[in-house]
Amino acid sequence: MTDRLGRADLHIHTLASDGTAGAIAILDHVEANLELDVIAFTDHERIDAALAARAIARDRGSRVEVVVGEEITTRGGHLLGLWLTETIRPFGSLRSTIAAIHDQGGVAVPAHPLVPYPLCAQGFMLRRLLDDEARYHPDAIEAFNPTALGRPMHAKVVQFADDHRLARLGNSDAHALEAVGSGWTTFPGRSGDDLRAAIAARTTHHHGSFHAPTAQLATFQRQLQKYGRDARANLGGRIRRDGSSRDLGYPR
Repeated sequence: MTDRLGRADLHIHTLASDGTAGAIAILDHVEANLELDVIAFTDHERIDAALAARAIARDRGSRVEVVVGEEITTRGGHLLGLWLTETIRPFGSLRSTIAAIHDQGGVAVPAHPLVPYPLCAQGFMLRRLLDDEARYHPDAIEAFNPTALGRPMHAKVVQFADDHRLARLGNSDAHALEAVGSGWTTFPGRSGDDLRAAIAARTTHHHGSFHAPTAQLATFQRQLQKYGRDARANLGGRIRRDGSSRDLGYPR
């Protein structure tokens, strides 16, 4: 094993929400092609694909550790819950959702923050939480996100993290296989436990390269095709009652 920092990508979507690749395909791709030690599956409002991926990785004896995560929609923006055991109820306040994550022993990270858009936590909200009890503090901030949401405010997010002594994470926010690992976090050690310790000690660093302005158009097209396929399959399955409908991308 070379003497290098561990690498993690803690914001990856699968077919279970709005991603375009399945969990097994993502695991295979990471193992074969990427120097990532820890990855988190963070589908919107669900953790079932993440739980399955973690079990598969453990059964395989994979070198990649899978963290069970979720991207939770709150009234104050999207929030990553990491190291979860249960789904978190959506559409609560940012404050109560962070507390719910901490009640599970999880880690709370605002996704693509500070962008003036409803899906993104704003600076005044985060400052208010940081002045509150520790139970309501975010544990880190997504300082690098290569997407159209993450790019415009990147420098301000980095400054915000440093000003408020928040651990900086880099993530891909991948919705396509080829995007996994386009943003990543380095940390001392290699394991999920090492990563958690580094977040607490604020010894993480963010890395990555931003997507070209038109690079996400192909992903959007694949998402639209997926939504159309799933809608047709769901309608047909309900009519036939033969179990052939789809659950946001997974046959059932």
